[in-house]
Amino acid sequence: QVTSASGEGTDAVVILEKTPFQEEKVVDLLKKHTKLELQMSNDIYSTYHLYPPPELSEIKTTVVYPATEKHLQKYLRQEVHLVRETWEDYENITLPFIQSQSFSVQWVYNILEKKAEADRIIHENPDPSNGFVLVPDFKWNQNQLDDLYLIALVHRREIKSLRDLTGEHLPLLRNVLREGKEAVAKRFGVPGSRLRIYLHYQPSYYHLHVHFTAVGYDAPGSSVERA
Repeated sequence: QVTSASGEGTDAVVILEKTPFQEEKVVDLLKKHTKLELQMSNDIYSTYHLYPPPELSEIKTTVVYPATEKHLQKYLRQEVHLVRETWEDYENITLPFIQSQSFSVQWVYNILEKKAEADRIIHENPDPSNGFVLVPDFKWNQNQLDDLYLIALVHRREIKSLRDLTGEHLPLLRNVLREGKEAVAKRFGVPGSRLRIYLHYQPSYYHLHVHFTAVGYDAPGSSVERA
């Protein structure tokens, strides 16, 4: 909880993630100012606890504040099951749940309207029906390409997820695929053959978005049961 000036406590979610090591800085970890504590040694094998200096121990920190009970439940460890969802299941169970329980996507609208994160936009197709915005995902600090992660947010607000897609949306999806790959290649020098491009179902928020990640990065939710 975060205590305000009035003394009232408000819930917050703080997510801590170790960022990937940058290749050119790895050698600095082995210099004499790094603290090593031997844990085990057996023949040619040894394990240590290594304590790097602050400039080499960066931790990406994401804060959700104020956090609702839905946010708290989202980030708690949950028991996971694989289920088969029919169209009737979606209409009778999933859709009512989405309509009653889903998170606000105002932050997505802020990006699309350039009220927030306008300086982070990598590419935009402004067409209201078949256009989208490509931005870095919060999971990526943009310091290295090994964990490249971008999100394409479509301009159409009525498409909540994969379940809403029909043949009508093929021009939109083709634009995302073609223009997204071209934008990543132009900006970061990463060809389409080194990208994993996919949708989540169920998604973490209900505004259609497409994930672009480095194919060598084991991104959360990129396995076959969800992506």
